[in-house]
Amino acid sequence: MIESLDLAARLEALLFSEGGGPMQKKKLAQLLDCKESELADAIHTLSDRRKDSGIALIEADLEIALAIAPSATETIRIAHEREIGREIGDAGLEVLAIILYRGPSTRTQIDYIRGVNTSSTIRTLTARGLIERIVNPEDAREYLYRPTTELLAHLGATEARNLPDHAKIASELAAFEASKGPFNEDADGVSEPE
Repeated sequence: MIESLDLAARLEALLFSEGGGPMQKKKLAQLLDCKESELADAIHTLSDRRKDSGIALIEADLEIALAIAPSATETIRIAHEREIGREIGDAGLEVLAIILYRGPSTRTQIDYIRGVNTSSTIRTLTARGLIERIVNPEDAREYLYRPTTELLAHLGATEARNLPDHAKIASELAAFEASKGPFNEDADGVSEPE
């Protein structure tokens, strides 16, 4: 129940649900149905709670945000370097091929074609700047992944359809998907062929 959480905890949850990005204090007071003075107290309380954690509350005059605490930046830097330093391997190449030859695809579609979970591979490719995540205009609950201009430039193509054998491979990929039949999400959100 929302009543069981204090205002600072509700504030933290709201900031987290918005991806940690900056939010206007005035808007937060409206969303939390509180006075600006109550919000100021909640901000102070939340800031105190975050002092010894990896997440900090950043406050400007008109807005606040959640961010990586300065004490945790080295940990994040090392983790990113490890992730970027790894070879993308066959899994990465397969995901890139799907995105390049199929076109913008959801993680569910990529998982379905590969037959395995691709979350970590997609995270690695995104961190390296090879693919980017965009909002899916057909379903706001999912993202589409598409090649970045840097990847296309590295491959020497101005657009994906200029890649070698693009039409042939794209049609073979479409035929593969059609032969497997459409997929539906079951109650657990896992895609399965009909």
